Parts: sequence; structure tokens; C-alpha cells
Amino acid sequence: MRLLVRFMGFLFAAGTVVFLVGVGAVAGLIWHFSKDLPDYSQLQDYEPPVMTRVHAVDGSLLGEYAKERRLYLPIQAVPKLVINAFLAAEDKNFYEHGGIDYTGMARAGLVYIQNYGSNRRPQGASTITQQVAKNFLLTNEVSFARKIKEALLAMRIEKTYSKDKILELYLNEIYLGLGAYGIAAASLVYFDKSVNELTVAEAAYLAALPKMPATLHPVRNRDRAIERRNYVVDRLQENGWIKQADAEKARKEPLAVTNRSNGAHTFAGEYFAEEVRRDIFERYGEKKLYEGGLSVRTTLDPKIQVMARKTMVAGLVNYDEQQGYRGAMSKLDTSGDWGVKLAEIKSLSDISPWRMAVVLETSDQSARIGFQPSRELGGAVSKQRETGLITLDGIKWARAATGPAKGRAATAVSQVLQPGDVIYADPLYKDGNPVEGQYRLRQIPEVSGAMVVMDPWTGRVLAMVGGFSFDQSQFNRATQAYRQPGSSFKPIVYSAALDNGYTPSTVVLDAPIEIDQGQGAGVWRPENFSSGKFQGPVTLRNALRQSLNTVTVRLAQDIGMPLIGEYARRFGVYDELPNYLSYALGAGETTAMRMVTAYSMLANGGRRVKPTLIDRIQDRYGRTIFKHDQRECRGCDAPGGWKNQAEPQLIDRREQVLDSMTAYQITELMEGVVQAGTATVVKEVGKPIAGKTGTTNEAKDAWFVGFSPDVAVAIYMGYDKPRALGRGNAATGGHLAAPIARDFLKLALADKPAVPFKVPAGIKLVRVVAKSGMRAGPGETGGTILEAFKPGTAPPDNYSVIGVADADGRMPASQQQQPDSGFFMRPGTGGLY
Repeated sequence: MRLLVRFMGFLFAAGTVVFLVGVGAVAGLIWHFSKDLPDYSQLQDYEPPVMTRVHAVDGSLLGEYAKERRLYLPIQAVPKLVINAFLAAEDKNFYEHGGIDYTGMARAGLVYIQNYGSNRRPQGASTITQQVAKNFLLTNEVSFARKIKEALLAMRIEKTYSKDKILELYLNEIYLGLGAYGIAAASLVYFDKSVNELTVAEAAYLAALPKMPATLHPVRNRDRAIERRNYVVDRLQENGWIKQADAEKARKEPLAVTNRSNGAHTFAGEYFAEEVRRDIFERYGEKKLYEGGLSVRTTLDPKIQVMARKTMVAGLVNYDEQQGYRGAMSKLDTSGDWGVKLAEIKSLSDISPWRMAVVLETSDQSARIGFQPSRELGGAVSKQRETGLITLDGIKWARAATGPAKGRAATAVSQVLQPGDVIYADPLYKDGNPVEGQYRLRQIPEVSGAMVVMDPWTGRVLAMVGGFSFDQSQFNRATQAYRQPGSSFKPIVYSAALDNGYTPSTVVLDAPIEIDQGQGAGVWRPENFSSGKFQGPVTLRNALRQSLNTVTVRLAQDIGMPLIGEYARRFGVYDELPNYLSYALGAGETTAMRMVTAYSMLANGGRRVKPTLIDRIQDRYGRTIFKHDQRECRGCDAPGGWKNQAEPQLIDRREQVLDSMTAYQITELMEGVVQAGTATVVKEVGKPIAGKTGTTNEAKDAWFVGFSPDVAVAIYMGYDKPRALGRGNAATGGHLAAPIARDFLKLALADKPAVPFKVPAGIKLVRVVAKSGMRAGPGETGGTILEAFKPGTAPPDNYSVIGVADADGRMPASQQQQPDSGFFMRPGTGGLY
């Protein structure tokens, strides 16, 4: 008995020693691995990289920008179904344990012993808290040291943060494949839904992804993905979190995912979205753009944008088709599976309903074509093959490309198309309805151009078209292409004159003029478009209406190019304008954005506007960090509600760059251009429109810039490498650009009333003879108009001629180079000089 007692004492002592040694060892390990543990307190202030989202005025999504596609979602906004799905898949005891699941660790240890030496990756047995520790503070290194650190951090995190906070961090940080981080982004990427719209099957699939997103790809590994999804559904049912009927329905549901684009999400908004991206990058830098979680509300009106793109593209295509068919884009061997071969050719993704196709066979009456098949989410070419027919109706615009009839109107489809031709086609319409199974031949236009639509009162850009296709060329011709505006610059010249004493009835001589340009530069002889035809004395109104170059040159010669340069800077058309008279005719280079901004100032009564694509920017917390509208609203924040106080007032402190009466005068002159001048095609809109066409030397650019009381638009058409658009009237701004403006304004103003331009206080409307500009006699109505005059000015009653022209209408040689001898009616007088 005594020996037994001693032996038991020995065992107790030995056990105590072993226990103490074990405790010491464990304490030593804890101390060792605790020395360099990351600071877990940083989780409190964690700001994950969150994507910047850009929205149109109606709230629709325009674009997303991120290195990691992530939207941060507070735990309160996560549906219970989604939370339960992730707990079922990852850590069903999450709300019970203290950071470590000891049962799971034991199970993982047993599996490790069983698989020892098999090179299999050991089970992690990580709780959600441990995954937060690993994802935020540690690496993915597979080692016992990392697991010990992970466990230590998990216990500390559990003592510091609530379970909901830990779960919130986890659900927003985890990588779920396809570039999506967090459940909010993954829900959009996989299903194009917000998390509160997910079905049981969809939530279960997302919950299956954290451990192996690549292995559970919904297309490449569909069967395995469905198996794992259904496993999560089973766990949800087993835990009592969903009903049996819901589980059975979810298991039968197909795994249908949506391939959500990373580009612009509003049709036709690609150029606009890219311009906004550049703007944010310049304001805040790359990190803020791609990780700052900004919410950007833009000025884009999706309806107007679609109208602008539709009409601009139609104008480019119509012009291009008039130049003739240039032949197939490329050739393709149609033997075997033509679909796979055609899928390898890059097609433009933003020109719907155009589709790339290959000609399979031809006859005189038709050609059978096969359309480019789509690609599935995993990149595989769809097995579906779609075909259609192009008949004579679909190629009647194309001249024959082969045979004796080459260059003439085609009489057979086989004269235009051959088997193997890679082309574009879209549905054929007759009487406004699509013809089933029939398509029309298309070709990508060589000519390009731009359109900008602006609210003239605020400078908000409502729509922007930077070219035919953003997928073809990301060069934004609306903001980056510097082109000569031609005669569309003349209203700036006339504004300078009207603002400095001239009137719409001022008379200038339309006659040949010679300008000595200095040593070695020779003599410049500007001509009107109708070369060789001159009208003698004409009013400023009629000169602008007919876009007479010699009158504009004489006007610029009289008021001086420095003054015109000052007005060009005020309106933002040019930063610096050389003192050469040719620049009065629009020889300098500017952009469509600058031109529409300048015309907006004419439309709004002379107030400066700053063009903007962005209304407001908010940071990730909803704080406004940028707002375009800087006007002060007095009385808008009145406390206590309505108490019969005065109405709120908007205080507009913007600079007045042009007298409001001058702005009205030039508006009236440009309304005359639309009613009876070079832009009469725009008259078909049936609403008050003021504007001016422009055509540059050799017809390399064709312009129309104009406005209604509500909207301003600038359009130019031209080749990227400038070359002549044609000859004669067919290549002018009135023939090429103005019809696009007409078609756009018809759509944009369809629901707007025909509101006339507002007459500013102080303007006098006096009836004058339209041709001479002189005051109309009592009762005289034929050939007269109401003309706008400022206080202190009036139409002339007669002319007093100072200086005499030659018999052929030319200026006396002694006066040709004198700046004050342009046969002008002096401001405030009735005489010519």
C-alpha cells in the first residue's frame, strides 16, 4: 500500500511537471507568435478598395471603375438568406464559438494524419473569424506558424469586435471569382442583381465560392458548381433555415449566370463614360478613382444620348454609303465550322443592331450569310449557328464591285458579295417594319465626326457622341479633335461688332478684296462660296444669313483682330487667336465642345457657362465633395417650414461675357440663317432654332452649331486624316451637318412647346426693309422684318456714301489695304464709308 501511495505521488508529481512544462511550452509558443502579430485594431478603421460607380441623370448605371470589383455593404443591408447561406457553407457555429472551432480543428487534424505523405493540401478548419484574420492581416502561406497566428488573432478579434462586425468584414472582403470581391459585387457580376433579389439557389452558389471560386466556375465546371451549390442548399435545410419545398426547388434550378460587362452600362454612353473617367482621374488621382468608392452623378440624359447617337451614326453612314461600297472587310474559308473561325475575328460590340457575318453562298437574287456566334461566360464559342439572307433590296445602295458592271448600280447580289466575304449586316426594313429573315449590307464608315448636346443655361452636357464606335476608336472627337470651325465661327465676329456699336442693319460692302499678307506671304483674296458673285452693300443680317466671306473679312478689318481675339477667348473658342484676318473665317482649330459652349453663352443671354459632365460627386460615406452648380439659393434653408416668407431666390454670380441685348441680336441673326439661309433644312424642326453652318477650305470639315431656348448642339463631320468631303454644295455644312442637327432636334424637341427666344428688357423691335436694313415707311409691310435695336441705336433712314467703288464693284486700289476703308456704315450713323 505504501508503495502504491508513493507510486501515485510520483505519477502526480511527474504529471504536474509535464503539465507545467506543457503550459510553459504553450505559453512560450503564444508569447513567441504574439510578438509580431499584426495590429488587429486597424480593422476598426478598415476602408477596403471600393469601386467607383458612375450614374446618368435618371440613376441608371453608366460605368464602374475598380481594380477589385467591390461594393461595401453594411451587415444590416445583407438579407438573412444570404447570411445563412454563408454560415451553412463556412461556419454554422459562428455565433456560438469564441473565434476557434475546436471540433473542426480536431477533425482537420485527423484528416491531416490520414493524408500524411499524400501531398494533399490539409484542411484549414478555419472559422469565419479566422478567415477575417487571414484575409486582412496575414498571408495565404500554408504552415502551422500561420495557423497559430491566425488562431491567436481570431481570439483577440472576437474579444474586440461584435459578431456582426466580423461577419460584415468577411462578407465584403472575400474573393468570389470573376474579379468580384464581396457579396454585393458578386451578386451583380454573376446574376446582375442586388443581394436582396437573390434566390435560394443563387445565394447558395455564391456561398459555395469562397474556398475555390476558380474550381466552381459556372460554365467551365458547371456540374461541380451545381453539386457544391446543392450541398449548401442541403445544409440550409438541415439547419432549419429554409423549408423543404424551397430546398427542392433550389436544387432543381439551373445555374444561370449573366455575363455582366465591365464597360459602359448605358447604351451609346461609352465616350461619355470615358470622358468622366478621365475627369475623375485628373481631379483625384488613380487611387481615388479605382479604390475610393466614389458615387458620381453625371449630366448624361440616356434618352437624349440615344437620340444623338442614332442621328449622328445615321448621318455618317448615309454619307459613307453615297461614296460607294469598298468591299468585304476580310475573307474567310467557310469550309468546316465557319462559326468558330468567324468568332476569332474581332467585331465591334457597340454598333447594335449591326452584326458581323460571313457570306456562305451567293446567287443573282440573294446571298446566304452566317452570323458571328456569341461567346459564353467561360470564353467558349456558342454552338448555335444563325443564318439569314441578303437580297437585292439589301445591297441596292452598293455599286457592283466586280465584273463588267463594276462601279455601277448592282443588278445582282453576286456582283457585290462573294462566298467568304466578312461583312456587317442588320435587319432589313420595309415600310417601317422588319422583313423576317432578310438583312441589309452595311459597312463601317471611313468618315467620322462628333456631336455634343448641352443645356445652354448650366453648361451640363446632356449627350456626347465622339465617333462612330468607341470599340473601334476611343479617340473622343467631341473633346480631343481640334478642327477648323469655318463659318460657324462668324457669329463670334458678329457678336464683337454688335457689342461695339454696330447694328443688324449696318451695311458692309460685299465685293472682291485683296489683303497683302506681308513679305513672302503674297496677296490673299478671300472669296465667297459662290465664287465670282458679289452683292455690293449688304446688311449684317443678310451677310451672316448667306455666310459672305468678304463681308466678314471687311468687318474684322474694321473692328480689328485683337478685339475678335478677345471675344474668342471670352467664349472659350480659342485660347489665343493670331491677328490674321483669315482667322475671322474660322481658320483656327477648336473642338465641338468649345463651340457648343460658346453658342450656349449666346443662347442664355451672355452668361458664362462652364461645360461639365458631372453634376455631383460623393465619397464612400455619402458626403458631397464636388457640385457643379455653385449658385446661391437664398431662402432655401428656411427653418420651421413655410411661414408666408418670400420665395427662395437663386443668386447667379456668373460673369456676363456678352451684353444680353447683343446676345439676343446675334440670336435673331442666326435664326434668320435657319429660316432663309445656309441652314434652312433645320427649319423643318418646326420650333425656334438659331444656328450657323460651317465649311472649311477644300470642304475638309462640315459643321452646324445651333440652339433652341432649351438645348444647344454642335456637330462636325470630317475624316480623321482630313481630306475633302466632296465638291460644291454636296460637301457643305448645310448639306452634311445641318440634316443631322435637324433629325436630332426633331426627336429631342418633339415634346417641347414652340417657345420663342426671350426678348431682354430694353430691346426695341423696329420694322425695317429686309434687303436694305432701312426703316420701313408708314404702312410698308412687303419685304419687311422686325429688327432688334439697342437703346440709342436705330435703323438708318438713308445712306450717305463716302468713297466710291469702281464700276465693277471693286474697291479703289488706294483703299484696299486701309483698315478703315471697308465701305462700312459707321456705328450709329446712316452712311457708308
